[in-house]
This record gives sequence, C-alpha cells and structure tokens, in this order.
Amino acid sequence: MRMTWSVLLLLVFVHDYSGPARVQLPGNVRVTATAVDIVPGDPAQKRVGGLTYLGGVHLQETGQGRGGYSALAVAGDRFTLMGDGGNLLSFRLRLPATLDEVRAWALPDGPGKGWQKRDRDSESLAFDRASGTAWVGFEHHNQIWRYSPDLRTATGHAAPRAMRDWPEAGGAETMARLPDGSVVVLSESSRPKGKRGLRNAIRFAGDPVAAPEDGYRFLYRPPAGFSPVDAVQLPDGRLLVLNRAFGLPYGFTAKLTLVDVAAIAPGATVLGREIVTLAPPTLFDNFEGVTALRERDSTVIWVVSDDNQQFPQRTLLLKFRLDA
Repeated sequence: MRMTWSVLLLLVFVHDYSGPARVQLPGNVRVTATAVDIVPGDPAQKRVGGLTYLGGVHLQETGQGRGGYSALAVAGDRFTLMGDGGNLLSFRLRLPATLDEVRAWALPDGPGKGWQKRDRDSESLAFDRASGTAWVGFEHHNQIWRYSPDLRTATGHAAPRAMRDWPEAGGAETMARLPDGSVVVLSESSRPKGKRGLRNAIRFAGDPVAAPEDGYRFLYRPPAGFSPVDAVQLPDGRLLVLNRAFGLPYGFTAKLTLVDVAAIAPGATVLGREIVTLAPPTLFDNFEGVTALRERDSTVIWVVSDDNQQFPQRTLLLKFRLDA
C-alpha cells in the first residue's frame, strides 16, 4: 500500500513539474507505415458516403514526443502532422505504404511551459498558401500563435478578446485560412447560453495575430451529438468541417460536412451538408485533422486520427477523393 501511494504521488507531482517543457525534448522518432483497408477485411470496398477511398496507413512510432496528432498539412508527397503537445512529424509518403525522410521536432515556442499538456495544447493549424505563414490555435490559453512556414520560428501571438471566455478544453480546435485572407475559428464546445446544439465561431478579417479584434462572431451548427475538430477550404471554395463524437457502442466516430462560405456572416448560424460518416463497418478512430488539395481533376481529402498516446487507439492517415 505504501508503494502504491508513493507511485501515485510521484505521478501527481511529475504532472505538475514546471521545469523544461516536455515539448522541447528532441524528437527522436522512428515510424513505420502499414496499409489499411477502409472496411477491414474487404479490400474491394472503396465507396464511403460521398467519398472514394484511395488508400491509407496505420502509423506506428517509437521515440519521444510521438502521436496525438490534431492537424496536418500536405504538399505533394510531403506530410506534416502536428500533435496536441507541440510535437511535429514530417515525412514523405507514397501509397500504399512507402515512408521515408522522417523528421521530428517541436514548436519552438508557445503559451506555456512545463510538463502539463495544457501548457502546449496545440489543436489547430492553418497556412497561408501564398506566403507559407502558419497559425496554430492553442486550447486552455485560448491563444493563436504565428510561425514561419517551416514551423521552427514563432513570429507573434495574440489572445483575441472574443475567445477569452471559451472553455479551457474547448477552444480553438478548428481553424481555416480562406483565400480572401480571413481566418475562420470554431470552438469545440463553447456555445451561446441556452443553445446546446450550436458552437461559437469567429471570422477574423485577416491575420488574427496582427489584428485579433478585427472580424465578427457567428455560430456553427454541427451534426447532432458532434463537435467541430478541424476544417479546411476546398479548392472549389466550400468549407469542409471535420466533426467528432464519442459514445457507445463504438467510441469515436466522425462526420465530414460541407459549408457554404457565403453563408458565413455577422451573427449568422451556419450548418453543413453531411457527406460521410466514419463509423463501423468502416475504419473509425479519434479523427481530428483534415486537409484538402487538388490532384489533376480531383479534390483529394486527407484525415488523421489522434491516438491520445493510448492503446488501443491508432494513428490513421487516410486519403479520399471527393465525389459529392
């Protein structure tokens, strides 16, 4: 009994340790990729809702600062995954499962220090496609930080007034940069009083770090029982939102919805059209990151799951073609 209490006390105090940040540890990560079917055991099945499955992998890692991926970016065959502890993983991937040029590092700065996850809870990532400038949304502190294109130098940060009353664990989970320079941020769980099915949202007029008070509020209505966890603007202009839910009997499930950007206006309530649900019999997990790009004449969507560094969750990276 004495040993048990000693271990528990050790865990409590290590969790609150305020020394060197864990995200600053060197990222010595080894990664392997295994091809997966969208319907386990049925490789012929490709159609899922309004999408066609093009392939995907289960990523397995060893080393420091691994897993927990909440956002991603793709440029050709180069992938960058961002974890919710400030950890970053970059690699080249060629389907079905060829992986090389693996690199790992940590965001160089952020809103907090120490070993607690809340100190560097990086949940959302957006890029300016022209300049490469990146923005990262941090929960708990409800801040947005700006970084260089390689995510190795912080160039500024802000705590927008409109986000200050968002829940510590339900803040800027979703962020997308639009071609007009505006930035859309959706709260995971903040809602107007008396309106359970809605989520608070902001459209910043430009760089949210340079002008955090320029823009307006609106509301987003996710599918019933779901919360927004990431978004990206498609090449055709629509906003693709990844929504997640947790509950019995499957645990995590996800829905993708399409939102008309023209409907986003001051005080408006916007909702999307559902195009796919990721739930049995298809692969399902804690999908938290989504991005999209154009390949030849097709719009391609990638999603990544956050394994929370817990068994039996997995890091799944899946590719789809949008047919809807």
